[in-house]
Amino acid sequence: MESFFSSLKTERMARRTYRTQGEARADVFDYIERFYNPVRRHAILGYLSPVEFENQAQ
Repeated sequence: MESFFSSLKTERMARRTYRTQGEARADVFDYIERFYNPVRRHAILGYLSPVEFENQAQ
């Protein structure tokens, strides 16, 4: 989890300012669902995205 939060902070939130809590929540959700899970490759998963890794397991 520490690695995830580090990635979230450096890749997404570092240069952004949120006007509301809802705006921040929507942006974090977008990061997870549209980038982190389907696109971002992870060394621990053999440099596959989580979606690609799960598809290989099936």
